Amino acid sequence: MAQWQHLLRLNLLQGHLSDLYETKFPRYIRHSLCVCIESQDWDLAAVNESKASACFQVLLEYLGEQWNRSVQENNVLQAPDFPGMRDYLMKHFKDEPQKLAIILSECLKEEKKVLALVSEKQGCSSPAVDQKWRDLDGLVTELKRQMAEVKKETKSLEVLHENLDYIQKTWLGKVQQNTRLPQSHAVNEECVKHTNFIIQTKEVLLQQIVNILKQAEQIVTVLTDVQLPEWKRRQQMACIGCPVDTCLDHLQKWFTTVAEVLLQIRQQLQKLQEQNNKYNYSDGFTLPVGEIETFALSLLTKLLANSLVVEKQPIMTNLPQRPLILKTEVRFTATVRFLSNLPEFKYLLKVKPIFDKDVEEARTVKGFRHFDFSRDNSKVLDVDTPSGGLVAEFAHMSLKQNKARNKGSSESRITEELHIIKFVMVFQHAGLDCTIEVSSLPVIVISSTSQVSSAWASIMWCNMLSTSEAMNLSLFADPPPLTWQQVSKLLSWQFLSTGQRELDENQLFMLRDKFVDDPEGLVQWSKFSKNDSNWVWIDGILDLIRKHLVDLWREGYIMGFVSRERTRLLMQDKPTGTFLLRFSESNKEGAITFSWVEVCNCEAQVHAVEPYTKKELLAMPLPDIIYLYSLKGQGDKFRNPLIYLYPDIPKDTAFGPYYKASATMISKKEISGYVNRTAVPFSVVPTPPHSPYEAQEMHVDTDQDMNVEIDQFFSDILNLPGSLALWTTYEETEPV
Repeated sequence: MAQWQHLLRLNLLQGHLSDLYETKFPRYIRHSLCVCIESQDWDLAAVNESKASACFQVLLEYLGEQWNRSVQENNVLQAPDFPGMRDYLMKHFKDEPQKLAIILSECLKEEKKVLALVSEKQGCSSPAVDQKWRDLDGLVTELKRQMAEVKKETKSLEVLHENLDYIQKTWLGKVQQNTRLPQSHAVNEECVKHTNFIIQTKEVLLQQIVNILKQAEQIVTVLTDVQLPEWKRRQQMACIGCPVDTCLDHLQKWFTTVAEVLLQIRQQLQKLQEQNNKYNYSDGFTLPVGEIETFALSLLTKLLANSLVVEKQPIMTNLPQRPLILKTEVRFTATVRFLSNLPEFKYLLKVKPIFDKDVEEARTVKGFRHFDFSRDNSKVLDVDTPSGGLVAEFAHMSLKQNKARNKGSSESRITEELHIIKFVMVFQHAGLDCTIEVSSLPVIVISSTSQVSSAWASIMWCNMLSTSEAMNLSLFADPPPLTWQQVSKLLSWQFLSTGQRELDENQLFMLRDKFVDDPEGLVQWSKFSKNDSNWVWIDGILDLIRKHLVDLWREGYIMGFVSRERTRLLMQDKPTGTFLLRFSESNKEGAITFSWVEVCNCEAQVHAVEPYTKKELLAMPLPDIIYLYSLKGQGDKFRNPLIYLYPDIPKDTAFGPYYKASATMISKKEISGYVNRTAVPFSVVPTPPHSPYEAQEMHVDTDQDMNVEIDQFFSDILNLPGSLALWTTYEETEPV
């Protein structure tokens, strides 16, 4: 399987990968050219200019071939914008093909890292699940084989009818021509013999059909009542960050095969009835076609009614990591697929999305907001080229609020008000006429981006609780609690999808105390996400990681969730200069600090710097802060107190690959020749505390008298609160 398709199947194009394709290379080009891109050696092209030019030319030729194919197949409107992709590549990389090679090499490596991480987390598939799928696959294959036998038997029966008809009509003709020729007793016996054999063949054939239908009934029950609900539950978990397989390939194969068999059974029954009517002689056998066809039709109806699924839940293109959150007047997308993917259904089925169709809350709940789509979004199901599925992609949906019907709505309940989108299709084929519907997962419609965090908390809570397709849209009128086990999974998945690393047991142990105050270990909704909640703090940290700390979090260099007391215990036996990184517990918008140990007179003293916020990390990345951080002691001497990342990793080993300050200094010196200057974060050496416990509570800016004196003396260069400042040092070079 292509690497890109594997990422799509596992729903992994989010978090770091999503950011990568937002900033470095268009995701739609990666998708449309996935096979061609993965067939080239971009690692070699990244270091070899001629190879880069060759790979670039291959991409252009591939785009030309695909465009010509679309023109020949008269599929220009439905096909991807191949000319637009070519124009983009020519504009940005025509003169620098090696730049493209470097970008694609990096992107492919990051994709492999994500896949490897998920493979490690998930491990091998459960043997029981694999065996269950193999058994079902075997049943479907056997069903198809038996159907092929029935078709052969039906054809053989046609031959038997023709032979008997020939014998009867030929002998009858001879008798009519020669009135003196008596009917042969032998001929009559031969006709009776043929008739009896035909009757036996019919009986056997009909029994075969009934047996196939009974087997099909079992398979349809497994597909609609077991496999499909399990897939829908996996999709729910994937929407809130769980790394599970949401591929529809197996289900589509099984649904398609069974639907094909059931349609063929109806065709064979029709042929049998036509044979019976055509060769209308008295054989004493009545075909029970009506009952069997009714049985087949009921199975086919049940299968097709469950074939329509929401393959990709509603999601805003500018918020890909958080599906099911929609903002009024902002474009969002969704994709539905018809699992019974038969050629005769192509261009036949039209799907229409309807917002809040048949929602009881819309009529009974006071203040429940009403929305309409901004345009008609009806789509005809077509075969999607990359996946081969019978799909309809709704790529330009948006909502407008019907304010005339929203009197009394409460702004405070917006992020707890659940809605659904129903996709409705009228199915008419082969005498079958029915309406097929499928609902999206509950969505939340917001009016401001400031509501995203609260809305996401509701989405997580709702999907963790709701395990059936009958969604309770009034869930938050009295939200049930979650167990800590459920909440811990939720939180861990957020860090996995954002920073490609889950929370470990120690981190979860620290967080448990913040969320659980119930003796039964339950987490109440109000404790999780109401007002100034713990979720706001967690979400601020997730945003901090996504924007500034992805690499460090992924590598496990950030301990993150560790209390001050725990920090003191971890550091008390460590050598001077050992430090760890942890998140601020007081800053709700997300901030990070480092604590380090100094051993003085055989006594461990733990210090912590004032936390760095997103604004400060935007000015200087954390690895550079760690690289440049200094303490100012007596005599204006500076030293970096950070030597070993806990437990014993040399600082440069951990953070060296991410340093940018030293490289910038060298390049500036070589290019300009000016006396170089570097912004250096520093702190004044704190007064030694009286006890290790006091040390771990003390920040490096607690010596207020010293701070005031320093601020007054260096008022022209110190411009940050407390003792945290940017100190300027100079390195002499040859004069210009």
